[in-house]
Amino acid sequence: METRFTAEQLADPRIAEANDILRKCVHCGFCTATCPTYVTLGDELDSPRGRIYLIRDMLESGGPVKGAVVRHIDRCLSCLSCMTTCPSGVDYMHLVDLARSRIETGYKRPFGDRVMRAMLARIVPYPSRFDAMMGLGSITRVFRRLFSLVPGARRLVPMFDLLPRRSPPAASFARHGHFPGEGERPGRVVLLAGCAQPALAPQINDATIRVLNRMGFSVDIPERQECCGALAHHLGRVDEAKQAAGRNIEVWSRALKAGRIDALITNTSGCGTMLRDYGHLMNDQPDFADRAVRFAALASDITTFLQTHRKRLGKLKAPRRLRVAYQSACSLQHGQQIDHQPLALLRGARFDAHPLREAHLCCGSAGTYNLLQPEIAGRLRDRKIANIEALSPDVIATGNVGCMTQISAATAIPVVHTVELLDWASGGPCPPLITERT
Repeated sequence: METRFTAEQLADPRIAEANDILRKCVHCGFCTATCPTYVTLGDELDSPRGRIYLIRDMLESGGPVKGAVVRHIDRCLSCLSCMTTCPSGVDYMHLVDLARSRIETGYKRPFGDRVMRAMLARIVPYPSRFDAMMGLGSITRVFRRLFSLVPGARRLVPMFDLLPRRSPPAASFARHGHFPGEGERPGRVVLLAGCAQPALAPQINDATIRVLNRMGFSVDIPERQECCGALAHHLGRVDEAKQAAGRNIEVWSRALKAGRIDALITNTSGCGTMLRDYGHLMNDQPDFADRAVRFAALASDITTFLQTHRKRLGKLKAPRRLRVAYQSACSLQHGQQIDHQPLALLRGARFDAHPLREAHLCCGSAGTYNLLQPEIAGRLRDRKIANIEALSPDVIATGNVGCMTQISAATAIPVVHTVELLDWASGGPCPPLITERT
């Protein structure tokens, strides 16, 4: 793609990076076939290629950001399916991140949008605040219809729809601490506990800790570990994302002083994608840049780590031969290029596991997308559920709590994390939702 940035504009490292990315695009349009919003809406401007044109024009002009541009950029899920498809290696992820940052600083959103986005940024990444919101949401769910009739409160309705239908099970382990491994071959990992996940689905961390301990790995969940920064980053609040990353790097640096860390484990794939990008995020932060690269290299999704240390995992045997529909989270298959490992582990455990048709298309969760773009997210969710139900599964497995929340809101089929099934197959308890519903 031809660009016309001035020498003065290219002196800005962010514009120089955008210029390099833009010039790789050859307008082939392969990305349109795999873009969920283009497939759903049929608008070229809601495809990666269309958004690339909009971003180029926005950055080249340097003037006020237009509302039409914001609308199409906001509709992007950042699922990164286009990057998996692109034959030219266009780094769309960092390009759209830069565009969101430019919009955040150069465009005044309508009042309702500003309030909604500020609420998300100030509540979801903070576990105590999110816990409080969960409790409040359970009480106010009965007023959902009333909220839907009030224009100013209508934006909150999708938030209530996504709350769990029942209280999550009690956590078996604390939110931070040291959990020693079994056996004579010690190893040590740090687990990113997450911010929303411990409130929405504490059983995921419980299963992760049990499996790792059984394999001989001690698990540390450091106190004062924070949100990975992904939520703020996708809202265009890059400085807030860097602050969160910096605080985590300091926490992990202290943990590293206490001894070797074999891996920095994530079991929420959106967080994993963010952690693996810390080197890029923090490359302009002299105090953190080198450490960011080091911890990004240590980051490993739980399924990849289990596959790498498969011998330590021992013999896996599913207590029941359930038919499993495997939903590959976008941040796992596109963001981290992890596709076959979860399926291989499930099949190795003798679950009857199957991938989905149109597996490359997002379920519509995408962090906070289902709250900010509920109509499109709902259409994508319904399409995903239709592909799931075509398999007539007993259970749905996925690697991201956002996907679990999105899908479970519209189906009676139990949705569990992949590690819950692997924990069960290696001697752990039956996942709570399977116990109750199958």
